[in-house]
This record gives sequence, structure tokens and C-alpha cells, in this order.
Amino acid sequence: MPEARRGAPTPPIPFGGSGPAGLTARLAARHVEISDAVLTRLRGACATVTTDAATVGESSRDWWPLAMVWALDDQVAALAAAVARPTSVEEVQAVLGVCADAGVPVTAAAGRSGVCGASVPVHGGLLLDLCAVTGIVALDATSMVLDVAAGTFGDVLEEELRATHGVTLGHWPQSVALSTVGGWLACRSAGQYSTRYGKIEDIVVGLDVVLADGRLVHTGGPPRAAVGPDLTQVFVGSEGTLGVITGARLRVHPAPPAERRVAFGFASFGAGLDACRRIVQRGATPAVLRLYDAVEGARSFQTDADVHPLLVLDEGDPTLIDAVLGIVRQECRDARELDDELVGRWLEHRNDVSALQALVTRGYIVDTMEIAARWRDLPAIYDSATEALRALDSTLVASAHQSHAYTDGACLYFSFAGQPAPDDREAYYRSAWDAATRAVLARGGALSHHHGVGLNRARFVGEALGEGAAVLADLKAALDPRGILNPGKLGLASPFGPSPAWP
Repeated sequence: MPEARRGAPTPPIPFGGSGPAGLTARLAARHVEISDAVLTRLRGACATVTTDAATVGESSRDWWPLAMVWALDDQVAALAAAVARPTSVEEVQAVLGVCADAGVPVTAAAGRSGVCGASVPVHGGLLLDLCAVTGIVALDATSMVLDVAAGTFGDVLEEELRATHGVTLGHWPQSVALSTVGGWLACRSAGQYSTRYGKIEDIVVGLDVVLADGRLVHTGGPPRAAVGPDLTQVFVGSEGTLGVITGARLRVHPAPPAERRVAFGFASFGAGLDACRRIVQRGATPAVLRLYDAVEGARSFQTDADVHPLLVLDEGDPTLIDAVLGIVRQECRDARELDDELVGRWLEHRNDVSALQALVTRGYIVDTMEIAARWRDLPAIYDSATEALRALDSTLVASAHQSHAYTDGACLYFSFAGQPAPDDREAYYRSAWDAATRAVLARGGALSHHHGVGLNRARFVGEALGEGAAVLADLKAALDPRGILNPGKLGLASPFGPSPAWP
């Protein structure tokens, strides 16, 4: 795969032949062009606005696995009409002011590492690239609060925090080198150490958001408040449909002075889930608490075919770590202890995403689906979702692991791979998502835990939110009355026409 480009978006897969300058749009949706007059106004608002075909083509895609299949045929899901790259919040405000006045759709993007098509410009218009709105603004070392620009890439940020300030954010998504702070917040990201540090909605204490009409609002501030609803959480997870996040205040922690690792093998996935439940409900929150089913254990760690491995890692104050791992050992006493070298192997490869490109290039359809549910419901969801995927004719494998644990439930992260005939790729992909998602929702699971909705899951939002979907639509209408912000996403109606379907 292409090398990760430090501090810049990384292409997910090479195009089939013509390259980004010769691309066509795969999905049928109304395409909004930008007139020369509006382009002139945009260039007066932002120093960098381009219609260069190569830039537009590359900027119009993300890491959605289905779109990676299309890329082999020199297609993207949709194409923007132009790309703007502001370098300041003031430029973001000015650009949105122009687009609101002209009725031009705006899709905010940065690292473009999302896997659900959230940053695809469904209706063309302007792709707002926030990668140049970057850097640490301030660090309150007494309160341990970081002020950072939204376009800052995760690996760059963490390195500077540790090297210069001796602190860590503790947020380690698999895409840490491919994604930005704003993307984490827009899609409710989870890091691999979230059992210790929380998801991004637990880490954020305030936001800077530019609304559709160009107004800038600041949310949050004090550690806790009772001044109406928490406006910060209105924008977290909104995927650019309610406002454009340009900055954030985030909690940080002292860089951990110590680390410990252990691993265990369970006779069944259900037994491992129950051990994880007991651990967190006793108050132990190891940074990593990852349980793999036997299929993934054999594939990733070469464990025996009947072993369901649990990897545990904790970091921080040694006294706290000892207490946490003491509880872990007590609750895993009926399991077989494995070599903690398995944890080291996971750490070594945890951010490697190269296998996806290799499999897509060889004709496989591969994707992951992360959900969350209560402990009570997780075993049935695991069984029903994997069975639904395996029942499809072209499925080769379906498996899962538990990756983020809470006192009331956890995240299950499903993986599937199939090899349908070339003409059946889209139909198989949609059928797989339909089958597994219906199995999850029917048993009380959440539609998504941390990848978000984007285009791929938009058709399920009404069912997942119930009456809440109408409230979300009302929020959209109030904050973005002309519907210019990331239209076609989150299952929301758009003035530019219906969202495209596939196949």
C-alpha cells in the first residue's frame, strides 16, 4: 500500500490506471457545480481553492472498503466540484459564508480515513480540506487540558505531547497515523486504550465549531457544568452535518511510567466475555482488554483452534497497575494463562492496515463492523451476526473480537470476507451489511460503536434511533436551514436530492 504520509492524508489504494485526474463518479446523485462567480468569491475567502482534477479526485474519497473496489475501475463514490484548503478558522468561516449564500453543498474532510463514506461529497459542491488548520494551540499543564486544531494528525500530536510536554492523550485508534482530531470527534472515535482513557466523547471538554452560516461558536470549558444541555456533545458524532469542528479542548494525562502485559485463553467466547464483564464491574480498567474468538485467535496469533485469547495491557502508576492486574488474574483464574508475548505481537501490528488493500486487489470483499451492546445481549449478538454472515453464499469467513469494555457492555468488532463473482461484488457487500446489521439491531445492539454512519449505514439510522431520528432532523433544520453541510449523510433528508443507493 502507499506509505503513510506524515501529517497528510494517505491514499487507501492506487487507482486502476488513469489516476485521480481521470476518475468518474460511481453513484448516481445530483451533482452541484460551482459557478465561476462563486469560485471567484471562494478564492477571495480562502487562499487555496482548486478545481484541479487530480486534487479533486483524490480528495473526494476515503477508506470505505467498497469504494476501494471501485477505485480499481478508476471510480470514486462521488466527485466534488472544487477543493478549498483553509489555513485558519477565519478562512473556514468565510468559505462557509459564501457557500451558505450561494447554496453550495460543503463536505468537511481532513485525514479521510473513515471507512463508511462519511467524507464523500455525495452531491459535489465544495470539499473543505481542513488539514492545514493544524497544531497545538495551548496546553494547560496544571489542569491537564489540551487546546488543539482539528486538522492535526494523531501520530504527530501524540509525539509532540510526549516529547515536549511529557503527557499523552491516550487515544490510539488503529488509524492514528491516518486520521485527525476533527475526524475523531466527528465520528465518535475509539482508541485501542479506551477502557483506560475513554472514547473521544469522554476525552473532549469543549469545541470550536463553525456553523453553516459562518458563525463561530465555542462550547464547554469547565470540567462540569449544569447550564442547559451539553452543546459539545451535540456536535460530537454529527459527521459534519451540523457544523464544522475547527478546534477542541481535550483531557490529557501524564505519560505513563510503567506498563504490564498478560494473556489468557478461554474455552469459549462467552466465557471470555463474562470474565471481561467481571473485571470492569469490579472497577478495574486496564488500557487494553481485547478478547478474540477462536477464528481470529488462530489467524492473528496462531493459537489453538479451540482457544479464545484475551490480551490485557495496562499502563500508568505501578501501584494502580498491580491492583488492576491482580483483579484480572482473579477473574481469569479458570482460564489458561498464555505467553504475554501475544500482546507484544498485537502491539507490533496493531496499526497495520496493508492487508485490506492486498485482499481487495485480489478480488475479495472485506470489511469490519463494530457495534456495542449490553453484556446481557452480547453472546446472542455474536452468535446471530456471525451466523448471518456465514449463511451468505460467497462468505469465506466471519469472526469477531471484543475491543472496548464498559461496566454495562462492550464493543464487538466483526470482520467478514467473501469472494463473489465480479458482477456480484456490490450485491454481496450490501447483503452482508444488511444481514449482520439486522441481527444486531434486532437484539438491542447499537448501529455503530466508533466508525460512525456515513453513507454505508445511513439506511439503518431511522430504525436505530426510532423517534430520535426526527429530533436529529429538527436539529439539522435549525442549525443548517439550507442543508449545505455534508448532505446525504446520517440518513438525513437533503435539498439536493436523495442519497444514492447501491447496487
